[in-house]
Amino acid sequence: MDPSKIREKIGRFRILVIGRVNTGKTTILQRVCNTRENTEIYNSTGEKIDAPVLTASTERGEHDIENEMVFRNNPGFVFHDSRGFEAGGESEFDEVKALQIVRRKFK
Repeated sequence: MDPSKIREKIGRFRILVIGRVNTGKTTILQRVCNTRENTEIYNSTGEKIDAPVLTASTERGEHDIENEMVFRNNPGFVFHDSRGFEAGGESEFDEVKALQIVRRKFK
């Protein structure tokens, strides 16, 4: 199938990013989206979150998986940042499953 037709049909692609804090996840996303700008972040109701409200953290668990990260120059991709997985931790896995189920309803 032609990639442009896929984009027309789907509109926005959602990508869940899983990894440790401060390991370069955002840098990789910037490279993929060919930009150096920071993402704009929206909460689950679609309201933009001011960057100063989101403080950098070296602690695990500061990310809300429901928040959407979007680069202005590439709005066709919506990124979700998880807080990663702890060995044997079921709660993080349950959050990822819940995000998938909720987002599937919005197709």
